[in-house]
Amino acid sequence: MVKGGYRKLNYLKILTVISMLCVIACATTATQDALQQAGAHYKIGVAYLNEAKAQQAFVEFQKAYELNPNDKEVLNAIGVIYLLYFDETAKAIEFFEKAAKVDPNYSDVFNNLGVAYEKLGRFDTAISLYKKAVSNPLYSTPDKAYIGMGNSYYRLGKYEDAVSSYKEAVKRSPNLSLSYMRMALCYNSMGRYGDASTAMTHAINLDHVYKGDREKALDDFTIRMLKTSGYEEKDIRDYIEILKY
Repeated sequence: MVKGGYRKLNYLKILTVISMLCVIACATTATQDALQQAGAHYKIGVAYLNEAKAQQAFVEFQKAYELNPNDKEVLNAIGVIYLLYFDETAKAIEFFEKAAKVDPNYSDVFNNLGVAYEKLGRFDTAISLYKKAVSNPLYSTPDKAYIGMGNSYYRLGKYEDAVSSYKEAVKRSPNLSLSYMRMALCYNSMGRYGDASTAMTHAINLDHVYKGDREKALDDFTIRMLKTSGYEEKDIRDYIEILKY
């Protein structure tokens, strides 16, 4: 009887282990399926965003988020929608910060946080976030963060620091016209009008739309000025002034 009971106990233990393994395997399969579905929704969202269909993209990103709430790219994408399309900066920051917690070395999200705080007028905070972004040697587009850094320095009236930041952007992306346009604003504010004109001319030559046509640039800025306000309107007014030197 003892031997029979012992065998029965071992048999029950084996069944328990097998059952546990089945549960784990099923859970793993379910998790993998959820991750695959989340990835599919994310890709669809990116495709919509590339077509400027922000609401459709947002829905797909939300579906991905429900399936995989710890995907840094999904969190970042939702933040981008809130920031650039829905004008909900606080919500954007919330999702960017979630992404940063998932990956403390995610430079793209620190750049986006910088953009968000710059939009709020918190330029010192923005600068520190841009610096965090470029501190990662694996960051593939540091020129974006250097331009953002330069913009924040410019708003603070630190024109030399702004120019230095734009020059760092140029080192990494020599044909980016925006760096030279922003430098032109700095030189103009510093009273270095010749340098401002030179920088603007170079920017117009590099721009893939203007292709060196100053009149085309002037017309474009004039139209854009009617659609903007605040800092952006002043920047465009200054661009127009520089173009007329």
